Amino acid sequence: MLIEAGHFALALALGLSLVQFAVPLWGARANDPVLMNVGSPVALAVLACVAFSFAALTFAYATSDFSVVNVVENSHSAKPFIYKLTGVWGNHEGSMLLWILILTLFGGVVAVSKNSVPTRLRANTLAVQACVTIAFLVFILMTSNPFTRVSPAPFEGRDLNPILQDPGLAIHPPLLYVGYVGFSITFAFAVAALLDGRIDAVWARAVRPWTLAAWCFLTLGIAMGSYWAYYELGWGGWWFWDPVENASLMPWLAGTALVHSTVVMEKREALKVWTILLAILAFSLSLLGTFLVRSGVLTSVHSFAVDPARGVFILAILIFFIGGSLTLFAIRAPVLRQGGIFAPVSREGALVLNNLFLSSACATVFVGTLYPLALEALTGAKISVGAPFFNFTFIPIAVPLLLLLPLGQSMAWKRGDLLGTAQRLYWVLGAAAAVGLILIAATVGGPVAAPLGAALGLFVILGAANEIVTRSWRPGQRLATAWLRARGLPRSIWGTALAHAGVGVTAIGIAATAWSVETIATVRLGERIAAGPYEARLDSVVPRTGPNYREEAARLTVLSGDNEIGAVETAKRVYVTRGTPTTEAGILTRGVSQVYVSFGDRQADGGVGLRLFYKPLVLLIWLGAAVMALGGAISLTDRRFRVGAPARAKAAPLAVPAE
Repeated sequence: MLIEAGHFALALALGLSLVQFAVPLWGARANDPVLMNVGSPVALAVLACVAFSFAALTFAYATSDFSVVNVVENSHSAKPFIYKLTGVWGNHEGSMLLWILILTLFGGVVAVSKNSVPTRLRANTLAVQACVTIAFLVFILMTSNPFTRVSPAPFEGRDLNPILQDPGLAIHPPLLYVGYVGFSITFAFAVAALLDGRIDAVWARAVRPWTLAAWCFLTLGIAMGSYWAYYELGWGGWWFWDPVENASLMPWLAGTALVHSTVVMEKREALKVWTILLAILAFSLSLLGTFLVRSGVLTSVHSFAVDPARGVFILAILIFFIGGSLTLFAIRAPVLRQGGIFAPVSREGALVLNNLFLSSACATVFVGTLYPLALEALTGAKISVGAPFFNFTFIPIAVPLLLLLPLGQSMAWKRGDLLGTAQRLYWVLGAAAAVGLILIAATVGGPVAAPLGAALGLFVILGAANEIVTRSWRPGQRLATAWLRARGLPRSIWGTALAHAGVGVTAIGIAATAWSVETIATVRLGERIAAGPYEARLDSVVPRTGPNYREEAARLTVLSGDNEIGAVETAKRVYVTRGTPTTEAGILTRGVSQVYVSFGDRQADGGVGLRLFYKPLVLLIWLGAAVMALGGAISLTDRRFRVGAPARAKAAPLAVPAE
């Protein structure tokens, strides 16, 4: 009965969503506060229904209820319990239910945010959000019902896709979905503003926290997915320019531009039309990613092999929301007042240039990802667009963007002084250039781009630190005074500096990949394989049996010269039920660098094929992403993001020592 109740809860959520869509929208048109306020309790009721439905499916997985088709196809009684739970969203139907749950969760949070969102804007936003919810509820009920029964129930399930049986699956999809779906709120705010024809600083302050929160989660989701593929697939790379990877990168780039655009709109009430367009595009690209993953047009380790008919349904959703919102934008945008003005040389001007670079980068990824699909659909010809294209088009845009970061964040609002700003950054540029020259000298004969990239990343980090220093300290001032002033800076300033520093950290990690060393060899027991400053000695190869798999595990000792520094274990694993092989990489971390070993083929003479990598500074790639997200989270705690929140009583100011 619980399964049927879960199905009924989805149907009830659909009915309530229709109410959430129609009544507040009518109330906003009639200017009736009672009708406008209906949306909030109904949004919470929709959230409760979907949460109950998701809990029912989770219970079916936890108890191995093989009377449910979805559980049969994606679970097994011998599977570890953690993977029974993560298996809920390790398939098409369950992941769509998680998508809807997060969608309604965001709607519920908007519903209770009465002090931060004006009544009319909240009513229109909840109505638009309900429209999105309706579309996906109809989709899941008509084409992807996770509660379909099977009779008679089989004794055992078919198990989960082996590459998804990893702790990363418990983290990566939920984070990514919160980011994807979070942009639905910014989309709803944008459409709500277009419906009313009113876009001002109040709107910007209301939408900015949602944009920043979605961006933080999407940043973490992409980083976790990258690291998961890095260690789970055994290939040793961190980014493959896979179309589905690109599908998550595009909304991230658009969302990054949107975060910066809302700053200009809040400060000067400028870029209104552009900000609205970015809000629409960020969610539109999230929908595009959903279509690519679930339509069957792509073959990827990230995608679900589903009936293409479902892709047609999602394509219809995509056309309706993207086409409808862009049509509304085309009608309403010409009548929107542009707002304040500013000099080209100013922080606003730098943010506009930032947006142009980010939008151009997004466009290059969009073309490279969709062009092969469009060409195949129109002509039947199949081509592959890989790393050379993206490196050739994306990097020339990313480099000037990174150069702009320290300069832009140091400029004054409205009218800046380019020469004065450059003078404040002379020590930053000098330090970064010196480090770059030292690295070039130390790696003579190696890749030149790596030292330059590392120097560029350091330039961004030092530029972020310089922003805090110049706001807190003046020459001749006591450090105690500077520390007090630094503590008194708004959290958004600290968060911005930290996020920008995270970009620099990631840039250094990416640049350092050019110094990676790879060795492939067949090794017998007791023999060594070398990569960079390290060697790995094969000590043993043993067969083992896990809960639902068999494997051969190779244990190696890692040496630096004659000194043993640690041990790693890599395995070739076969999951019994599906007969699918996977490679489990062995990783030894040394600071922020790693020694990475991957199990190859077993030879008839007893030798083992091994791939040994030395990856200097590789952890900086994902550490930088975590720092970016942390910076965004710190900015979210700034009181200015809580629109309408009462000011706290200020304590008596601390006495500042005399200078």
